[in-house]
Amino acid sequence: MTYDKNGALIETRIPGLPPPSSGKVRDVFDLGDRLLMVVSDRISAFDVILPTGVPDKGKVLNQLSLFWLDFLGMRNHLVTADVDEYPAELQCVRDDLRGRSMLVRKLPMVAVECIARGYLTGSGWKEYQKSGTVNGQKLREGYQNASRLDEVLFTPTTKAAIGDHDEAIDYAQTEALVGADTARALRDATIGLYSRAAEYALGHGIIIADTKFEFGRDADGELVLADEVLTPDSSRFWPQESYAVGKNPPSLDKQYVRDWLDSIHFNHQPPGPELPDDVVARTREIYVKAYEELSGKKLV
Repeated sequence: MTYDKNGALIETRIPGLPPPSSGKVRDVFDLGDRLLMVVSDRISAFDVILPTGVPDKGKVLNQLSLFWLDFLGMRNHLVTADVDEYPAELQCVRDDLRGRSMLVRKLPMVAVECIARGYLTGSGWKEYQKSGTVNGQKLREGYQNASRLDEVLFTPTTKAAIGDHDEAIDYAQTEALVGADTARALRDATIGLYSRAAEYALGHGIIIADTKFEFGRDADGELVLADEVLTPDSSRFWPQESYAVGKNPPSLDKQYVRDWLDSIHFNHQPPGPELPDDVVARTREIYVKAYEELSGKKLV
């Protein structure tokens, strides 16, 4: 395991196992019919992995995903997150994995990232200003930045390789990519999961403006909720107390890092800059706050 000067886990290696398949944040070890997903403290912005980690960020993402998997009740990929139940070959790094990993079923994944939007912000707001649409869907006039949408939108994207950007696709393109039945099932699951989570979060003082889900299929062909779920990395969380139509509230997610990068005129291309200690500390505080307010628990 490799930790940076702040104690953030930035690289995962397990003695006796081949190197993992690494994404922007997660390191995934293939254990045959199962996968070990380890959530590092790496942080990415604008699809660029930054060289500085955020301590405990991986624990927040992992434990918040576990909370939502339990709350939502949809069939999912989880086997266990109890490190004491992990296979023998993982016990040598048990303490490093505790709180930031889960053992999951290996599943064929659907080749679409499923985004639900309940509020008009980000790239959706930019598109609406230009054309009155979001992902090609025509919206009524009169919306402002951060307006709540009349209905939740399903706005899928392709899955891009690391370093590339996801591409927005419309519903017809989704049908062409995965078939009409799967596209309909993805849309219904995405909107249903988001709506349930958003209602719960609002009762805890947090607006979920948008979020991303990923799905696999089990042996019976049924959709299975997989990967991270409703975390600050895959969602836009707004404190309800500071919400106002017409402007973006301060987010409980990595928007703080994006805003800092824009303030130094970062060009959104690798390599990314080192984060100052105060930005790291504030980002950690934001992530932990999101977890504790949504789950009602202290971070382990």
